[in-house]
Amino acid sequence: MKTTQWHLLLIFFILIFLFIRKTNYPVMGQHNINENHSVKLFLCGDVMLGRGIDQILPHSVNPKLYESYVKDAKDYVRLAEIKNGPISQPVSYAYIWGDALKIWEEMAPSAKIINLETSITNHNKPWAGKGINYRMHPKNVEVLKTAGIDFCSLANNHTLDWERAGLTETINTLKKSGIAFAGAGINDLEAASPAKLPLQKGNIIVLAYSAKSSGIPKSWEAQENMPGLNMLPETVELAVASIKSDVEKIKQKNDIVVVSIHWGGNWGYNIPFPHQKLAHELIDKAGVDLIHGHSSHHPMGIEVYKNKLIIYGAGDFINDYEGIAGYEQFRDDLSLMYFPEINFENGELISLKMFPMETKNFRLQNASKVDALWLKSVLDREGIALGTKFKWNEENSLDLGWK
Repeated sequence: MKTTQWHLLLIFFILIFLFIRKTNYPVMGQHNINENHSVKLFLCGDVMLGRGIDQILPHSVNPKLYESYVKDAKDYVRLAEIKNGPISQPVSYAYIWGDALKIWEEMAPSAKIINLETSITNHNKPWAGKGINYRMHPKNVEVLKTAGIDFCSLANNHTLDWERAGLTETINTLKKSGIAFAGAGINDLEAASPAKLPLQKGNIIVLAYSAKSSGIPKSWEAQENMPGLNMLPETVELAVASIKSDVEKIKQKNDIVVVSIHWGGNWGYNIPFPHQKLAHELIDKAGVDLIHGHSSHHPMGIEVYKNKLIIYGAGDFINDYEGIAGYEQFRDDLSLMYFPEINFENGELISLKMFPMETKNFRLQNASKVDALWLKSVLDREGIALGTKFKWNEENSLDLGWK
C-alpha cells in the first residue's frame, strides 16, 4: 500500500475515534437522554430579603433592629453604598435579581426552588434573645413573584425571627401569592407536609427539614396546636426512617423527590460525616432523588452519589452583607445559580450547569471570569474527595463532571 493511502487510512481511523469519543463522553459523568424524559430545575441557597434589602424595596417595615451593634436596617444600605456607590431608592421588584432574570429566561427551568431566610411580616416583636432578625414587608412578596419563584423552604433559622405571629403571616402571605412552601406550618401536620409542583409528567415533590445543627432551638418545632418548623430527627437512623415514611406516602411514578435541609454552620468547607451519611442513606433507603442542602454562606463541595445529586451547601444566593468586614476568604459576595437536569423516570442526574453571580449594590450580577474561575478552583478542591470536577465555559458558566 502506498504511503499516501496509509496516511488517508490513518486519518480515517482517527476521525472515527474522535467521533465515538465525542458521542459517548460529552462531559465526564453526563448521560445522553431524550429531553422528553428529563426536567430542569433551578436551585439556590439562602435568599435573605430582610433588613437592608427590604429597605430599598417599594414597601419597607420599621427599620428598628435589636442587634448588638446595628440598630437601624438602613445602616446596612449605607454600608453597601460606601463600598460600591449609591443605590437609587426605591428600586423595582426586578432590580435585586439583576442578571439572574436573563439566565432564568434562557435556561427555562420547570421549577424554581429557594430557601427563604426571611420572615414576611409587619409583626414588630422579635423573638426574645435571637439577636439577628430578618423580615420584609408583606407587600414585598411581589419580589418573589417577579422572579417566578415556585417554592420556598421555610425550614431555617430565621423563619421565626418575629415570633409565631410573624411565621403565621409569612405562611398566609405565601398562600395568597400562590407560592408553594414546606418546612413550616401553623401546626405540626402542615409543617411536615411536602409541596407538590406538577409537571407534564409526574411532579416535583419537595420535603423540607431544619436541623438543630444550624442553630435552631428545639422550641421552634411545630406542635399540634402551635406554629413552627419541621425539625429533622437528631439521629441519622430516625431521620431516614421518618423521611422514608413520608416519601412512601406520596411518591408516584415519574415523581422526583427533593429533600431540602437547613443544616450545619455558616462558614467552612468541611462536610460533617453525619450529613454525608444521611444524604447517602436517603438515596439508598428512602427513595430521595436530590439533596438540597443549605445554611453555609458560601458554596460547598458537591457530590453525585449513585447518579443522584447532593448539594451539601448551596451558599447564600442574595443577602445584605455587602460592605460588612469579616470572612473575606470565603467570598460570600459570590453565589451560584444551580440548574440540574434530571431523568424523571429514575431520578438520576443528567447534567448540572451553574452560573457564578456577584452581589453588588444589592443586585445580582454576572461574576467576572476571574471570580468564576476562583469559584471553580474551590469547588474542584473540595470535589477531590467527592469525585467531582468542574468545567468552565466561555459563557461564564460551570458544568459538573463526576466519576
